[in-house]
Amino acid sequence: MASLSKAVFSSPSQSPPPSTPPIQQDGTEAERRLREAEERLREAIEELQRRQRRAASGDYPPCDHDDSCVAHAIRNLCQSFLLSYGVRVGIGILLRAFKLVRGQSYSSLLDLKQLVSERDLIVREESCRIGLLFGGFTGSYHALRCLLRKFRRKETPLNAFLAGSVAGLSVLALDDSNRRRTLALYLLARVAQCAYNSAKSRNKFHLWGSHWRHGDSLLFALACAQVMYAFVMRPESLPKSYQDFIQKTGPVAKPVYKAVREACRGGPVDLASLSAYLSSRRKFNNVKLEEFLPIIPCSVIHPDINSCVAHNANAASNTFRKTFPLYFSLTFVPFVVLHLQKFMDTPLRTCFLAVKGAVRSTTFLSAFVGIFQVCACFPNCIFQC
Repeated sequence: MASLSKAVFSSPSQSPPPSTPPIQQDGTEAERRLREAEERLREAIEELQRRQRRAASGDYPPCDHDDSCVAHAIRNLCQSFLLSYGVRVGIGILLRAFKLVRGQSYSSLLDLKQLVSERDLIVREESCRIGLLFGGFTGSYHALRCLLRKFRRKETPLNAFLAGSVAGLSVLALDDSNRRRTLALYLLARVAQCAYNSAKSRNKFHLWGSHWRHGDSLLFALACAQVMYAFVMRPESLPKSYQDFIQKTGPVAKPVYKAVREACRGGPVDLASLSAYLSSRRKFNNVKLEEFLPIIPCSVIHPDINSCVAHNANAASNTFRKTFPLYFSLTFVPFVVLHLQKFMDTPLRTCFLAVKGAVRSTTFLSAFVGIFQVCACFPNCIFQC
């Protein structure tokens, strides 16, 4: 007890000045946080009261952004322009790098003249047009929504519909009418899909079989069957760009498709073009051609490979090698540009996810081509038996 009294009443010269106890520091911090919470609550109540007064007086509802409407629209325009421009340029550079690597020109990857030169990588105008497309749409959409909110003095889904309709004129940034039409048809299909999903979620309308376990796979198979039938039998019904994509992806030449189409219709086969094709492949002497063929033999469909199994495996592997760079670019570049902070935090995970998505998409397309070629060779095997 004496020692305790001595410690308490000792002179300042004999002991250091007392410091603030931890309990007192915690109390001060708690009071500061409480005052900040009260200030935020007061501001929220004042904002709510302002909105209620505006609603009561018939004034237009406030916008949900902090800055002015003009600054908000310009910020969205610039942000969307830079993001879409960066995505397009990045995809072009990455595809160019894959092309150089495929040509075993590894040292050229460090040469900017070969990697990003305008002669080999023409993306400046196209990237600007794509940036204007998305940036113009985003900026004009937000500006029109704010304008309609002030003009109509209320916020309804009709405002978003009207703003999106007018903002869709940004598609004029694309100079190719075919690309504009393709984009418009794609968006129309997406609108129909959203309307159908909304009706189905509310139990108002759904197609027969849509509730099946694998109904989506069946619907996709029917759609692919219609597209491939049109490609072989009615090629004029498909856009030329789509025809070129299927032709480039598949391993069968144009004269062979033409011969298959003529044989299926029961007409005479163009022996001149078919013979010229086989002569260019140096396989003409091994094939007997007739003007009226009941079925095109496999020796014409794949003259370079005698085995159907080897041909189908080769078709799938070649498709994988040709399309993997494209799918990897479409997966990796947008993720890096749109989620740069996540990429900086976990670059290895980003690369893994990009490779995984590219492999899945490429495997799907490779399997599609391989199975289609198997179905093309299968009738020949039945006919020969």
